[in-house]
Amino acid sequence: MWEIILAAGWPIWPLIIASIIALAIIGERAWALRTEVVTPSSLLPEVQKWLSQGGVTKETLTKLEKHSLLGEVFASALANSKSSREITKEVIEETGRAVAHKLERYLPTLGTIATVAPLLGLLGTVIGMVELFGSFTNSGHDVAQFARGISVALYNTAAGIVVAVPAMIAYRYFRAKVDGILVDMEQQAIKLVETLHGERK
Repeated sequence: MWEIILAAGWPIWPLIIASIIALAIIGERAWALRTEVVTPSSLLPEVQKWLSQGGVTKETLTKLEKHSLLGEVFASALANSKSSREITKEVIEETGRAVAHKLERYLPTLGTIATVAPLLGLLGTVIGMVELFGSFTNSGHDVAQFARGISVALYNTAAGIVVAVPAMIAYRYFRAKVDGILVDMEQQAIKLVETLHGERK
């Protein structure tokens, strides 16, 4: 592996750094976006049980906010449970925007890496081609420099693709997962609002 890095030259280093950042983001998002952590299915029945037993306290709301991102949405709804249905929905939407921002954390960076990696590979290709043509002189050509130019060009082209493809796949996957989580949160929040305003039991 070290021989490949040496053969690819200095243009490979930005791609290596980009790949490390991409792997870190993929690992972090895979851990943070687990369904049982973000939108636990047992939370809504538990909150409905609290309401049927006499409501919730400030301590319960604080506990709910720290429970999960869905808990944050529920806590905002419960804190405004005595308001009208429209105001409760507005508060939920405001909290939902903040939660969506948390769910999308680092995804723009991952998308940027997926877009930029091929360009970094192309930069390495251009630099390799410059070295390649620089090997030709009036007295002939430098075989070692010619070979190095080819290796720099090819290795960086391949590295750019290798970094970009998984990053783009992960970015698309996480974007779709975030969208699905937000839809699920919205549906559960609507059920809670209906419960609060006596439209659902």
